Amino acid sequence: MRRRQFLAWAAAAATGREQRADVVILGGGIGGVAAALAAARNGRSVILTEETDWIGGQLTSQAVPPDEHRSIETHGSTRTYREYRNRVRDYYRRNYPLTPKARVRPDLNPGEGRVSRLCHEPRVSLAVLEAMLAPYTSGGRVRVLLEHKPVAADVERDRIRAVRVKDTRSGVERTLSGAYFLDATELGDLLPLVRAEYVTGYEDKRQPHNMQAFTCCFAVHYLAGQDQTIDKPEEYAFWRDYVPNLRPAWPGKLLSWDTTHPITLQPRTHPFHPEGEDKGVDGGLWLYRRIAAKRNFTPGAYAGDICLINWPQNDYWLGNLCEVSEAEAARHLRRAKQLSLSLLYWMQTEAGWKGLRLRPDVVGTEDGLAKYPYIRESRRIRARFTVIDEHVKAETRFPDSVGVGSYRIDLHPSSGGDNYIDLDSKPFQIPLGALIPVRLENLLPACKNIGTNHITNGCYRLHPVEWNIGEAAGALAAFSIARGVRPRAVPVADFQAALREQGVELEWIRP
Repeated sequence: MRRRQFLAWAAAAATGREQRADVVILGGGIGGVAAALAAARNGRSVILTEETDWIGGQLTSQAVPPDEHRSIETHGSTRTYREYRNRVRDYYRRNYPLTPKARVRPDLNPGEGRVSRLCHEPRVSLAVLEAMLAPYTSGGRVRVLLEHKPVAADVERDRIRAVRVKDTRSGVERTLSGAYFLDATELGDLLPLVRAEYVTGYEDKRQPHNMQAFTCCFAVHYLAGQDQTIDKPEEYAFWRDYVPNLRPAWPGKLLSWDTTHPITLQPRTHPFHPEGEDKGVDGGLWLYRRIAAKRNFTPGAYAGDICLINWPQNDYWLGNLCEVSEAEAARHLRRAKQLSLSLLYWMQTEAGWKGLRLRPDVVGTEDGLAKYPYIRESRRIRARFTVIDEHVKAETRFPDSVGVGSYRIDLHPSSGGDNYIDLDSKPFQIPLGALIPVRLENLLPACKNIGTNHITNGCYRLHPVEWNIGEAAGALAAFSIARGVRPRAVPVADFQAALREQGVELEWIRP
């Protein structure tokens, strides 16, 4: 086996399909982009790969508006994350026909969705992130390989020598070598390839396959008086009649307006009305993740609001996408897509909203579903330090902090049959020890795959926290190269000083 692997690496080098950089980042989601920006601004060359044809992960290919804490407008994020947010608003001001009132709002929220102060269309985040990387990609410091995924790795003892990636369109494989390798893939795909120690699922209960639901998001708008009904999905009969078997119990069929409250777990009925604001009634779920509110734009610019559908009703928990065979993962992904399409068909037919129109153009696909499923939980490294429940309940201060975050412990129904777990948590710090693997010397996690447990993953997985983790990982790789030390041996105070200078908040600002 070792000889065959060696011959494969040699063949790649001989055909010119070998590339080298100081820092190789596998995964171009939020954490991967933030890591690339941090490593590049600290003078390091970077190769950034991405499985889809859009960088940005949750913000773009997964079509999820940013979930953020209440203080995000003033503090509790890195300087570059705030720059990203400001650029999103500036992009709308420069390129969209905003109303005069919306244009002058410093806190412009294009979609005015209830979930975020910055609900917006995925393509805007894509344009902004590409613009932020542009100085480095044009200068050759950052090379981006779209539609590439890791398939193999060359590891010698405790160091990764190279990772082989495959072009998912052409099938061509390339060998990437570097000083440091960062796993920013959505599922932690690099970890098993490099034989890293890692955990999955609800490890405290020895349920490694009990993982949070994932979701195939989609966008719609509403055209009153029209019939935009899609073809009946193949699995519609199954999903129409499906009653979740969760603990505690779900109140009835999944495809309905009835769900459990994520905190109290009591049954609740959601209002839903795409024209609610115009008619003086509560739009309910329609407003939850609305990414374009037509009233923010000049009359006629939008035929209607655009709403992003990422609700309890299209969470998929009948299986996982990692730690299973490729065939099984493909089956679960197909069924999750059928669930989302069935939800739309149910809303158009049985719920009576025939004017709901699927918007493939918004998410950049032919089937109208996001390019990649929204992943809430991935493989997590076994780290030198693991953040557990007590740390976020008690606002633990970490002397090796490399950033901050704040969010409730928010776990969606799981593949092990658990209903929501939604608990209060205090504003928290990101400890450096959670980014350091127990063994491998040149591997760093750069997204939601750090040293957390199943519970604390529920508050360390959101957009600004993933950005901060990626930024810290990219800066740590650059710092380690500059100092000639391993990440576990960096002088913490010096590294923290470097982070502060670059706009990374390490402590929470107290009012």
